[in-house]
Amino acid sequence: MVLGPVPAEVSDAKVVMGAKDRHGEGNMAGTAALGAMRGKARPLLTEAGLLVILFAFYKWGRTLIEQGPGEAMSNAEWLWRFERSWLPSEVDVQQWALGWDHTAFLANVYYVSVHFPGTALLLIWLFVRHRTSYARVRNELVVLTAAGLAVHMLFPLAPPRLAGIGAVDTMLTVGPSAYPAAADGIANQYAAMPSLHIGWALLVAVAVVRASRSPWRWVVALHAPVTVFVVVVTANHYWTDGIVAALLLAGAMALVSVAGRVRQGGVHAAADAYEYRGAGRPRGPVAGGELRAARPVPPAGDGHGDRVHAGGGDRDDPSGADAPARDDLVLA
Repeated sequence: MVLGPVPAEVSDAKVVMGAKDRHGEGNMAGTAALGAMRGKARPLLTEAGLLVILFAFYKWGRTLIEQGPGEAMSNAEWLWRFERSWLPSEVDVQQWALGWDHTAFLANVYYVSVHFPGTALLLIWLFVRHRTSYARVRNELVVLTAAGLAVHMLFPLAPPRLAGIGAVDTMLTVGPSAYPAAADGIANQYAAMPSLHIGWALLVAVAVVRASRSPWRWVVALHAPVTVFVVVVTANHYWTDGIVAALLLAGAMALVSVAGRVRQGGVHAAADAYEYRGAGRPRGPVAGGELRAARPVPPAGDGHGDRVHAGGGDRDDPSGADAPARDDLVLA
């Protein structure tokens, strides 16, 4: 039997159906891509919101703990006498630095414009390029800031520019100022101890050196000593303010490290318990402290044995853990 040509209406129907199928596939692909973008953007937006809340709480918290200039001036007088037996005079260092033109203006600009943006850029860079290091640094920043606010409350301190020790208030005489007259009641100027400018700058330096292998990391790390110089030249902090900030940062890093190890140990213990019960053994601890037998390796040829050996992914062997990014710096 000879078949005739396909009727035009049937052929057109096939074309229309094919076009609809392709259009539907395109819509599905677009929807999937949009969903993937939303999935990637959601964690970033969540972290950004949390950091905005942190910075707002930091600024707001400083206004709540203001206790007036009386105790702050008394503490400044005591601290000034305490430092003179073992630290150089902040006033002498400021006078030496102000011997160069534009030093005061540049120091003021650095103090006002780098503190918050520099820390925010660090967190964004870690989140985008070194996600495995981000949570650790974020937690260290939160603990450091909380500890700093606690010290502000316990030890109000007038900065050198307000303590009547002969320091020049460069922000008032030259500008720009981090404490304009319009900010009265919004900014607490008697919270010099500790210097979170120095504490955050040290965290930026440590985090960059710890996470990156680029030689430019040492340039970024200069942010810490430059900040120390700036806070002294602008008469906003004493040397001791920076020393206390460094000690608080060391404590924050230690606390975050210990908490991470405890959390990781809990995850491993839960995984061991699940694996022990899943093997068909009785629940509960091993009697007599008997060591758990090693898990058998699946025979070759089923794909699992090759994956175990090639991937090096046994949890008890950290050498097979996920490799860091190309420019990650792995600490011993």
